[in-house]
Amino acid sequence: MTFGKVIGYIASAIEELQFTDILDIAVVSVLTYIVIKFLRETRAAQFAKGILLIFVFGQIAKLIDLYATTYIFDLVFDFGIFALLIIFQPELRSMLERVGQKGFKGLSLIKTDDDRTLRETKATEMVDAITDATTSFAITKTGALMVIERETKLGDIINTGVVIDADPSSALIRNIFYPNTPLHDGAVIFRDFRVQAAGCFLPLSASHTSKDLGTRHHAALGMSEVSDAVVVVVSEETGIISVAVGGKLQRRITPDALSTLLKKYLIPDEEKRMDFLKKDFIMKEIFKKGQDGEEQTASEKKVKKSKRNSKKSKKDGEN
Repeated sequence: MTFGKVIGYIASAIEELQFTDILDIAVVSVLTYIVIKFLRETRAAQFAKGILLIFVFGQIAKLIDLYATTYIFDLVFDFGIFALLIIFQPELRSMLERVGQKGFKGLSLIKTDDDRTLRETKATEMVDAITDATTSFAITKTGALMVIERETKLGDIINTGVVIDADPSSALIRNIFYPNTPLHDGAVIFRDFRVQAAGCFLPLSASHTSKDLGTRHHAALGMSEVSDAVVVVVSEETGIISVAVGGKLQRRITPDALSTLLKKYLIPDEEKRMDFLKKDFIMKEIFKKGQDGEEQTASEKKVKKSKRNSKKSKKDGEN
């Protein structure tokens, strides 16, 4: 097909386009928008990846005539739709309620705040606030549970608590976890370097059942098992600071180590930049030493040459 035929085909399609076609495209676009927004705001994105993989394997099984495997995949898809509706019933209900109350205001898939320097500044301010508050909690033995959202969206967890949406500060975090306040028993969720919600409920870990760990630690591990979030927890009994990532708990962390660890997880370029600065410093030192060595060698040569000249002049004077 030549380029001219393609242009002609497009032109004829535009001429035959009717109002109902435009309306149809608009409806499909809105529905697609809602689905993508739902996947971005909840952990459903992980399930969507799994469903996509199952679909791909099912198509491959059909292509190479694996009849039994194809039959199993067909059954999974036939009943899987109903299973998904049951699994995501709370999230779907919440999403439909938000759409009914607010329409599509505030639903945006485009992030304009992509400036790396600004994001790193906000991340640093958030880390400083968390570190300062955590240090205070460790001293006073105040229990705390803080979840920092990363790639996996935690909209379903945020909906279990009270939305705050405020700039992070040590005072705000300490007020939230002050004993006997309404929100102190739940978790604080940080999203986009802001305090998004407080008093949230987290899933408990199914694989870690140690008696040495309290409910907060099991919740921290459970959250880190189902998402890529960074979870900071302070023990109410001992004041020990711990961090859970990827289903693993790191305990007995000092405030300085906490700050470094959070920056490592939340500012990916921080470690690379520090390595570059270290290497650059080392290279400058090596170059400086090399220059100093060359200058020293040159001065030594001059001294030796002057000594030889003086000895030679003495011998000439004696003769």
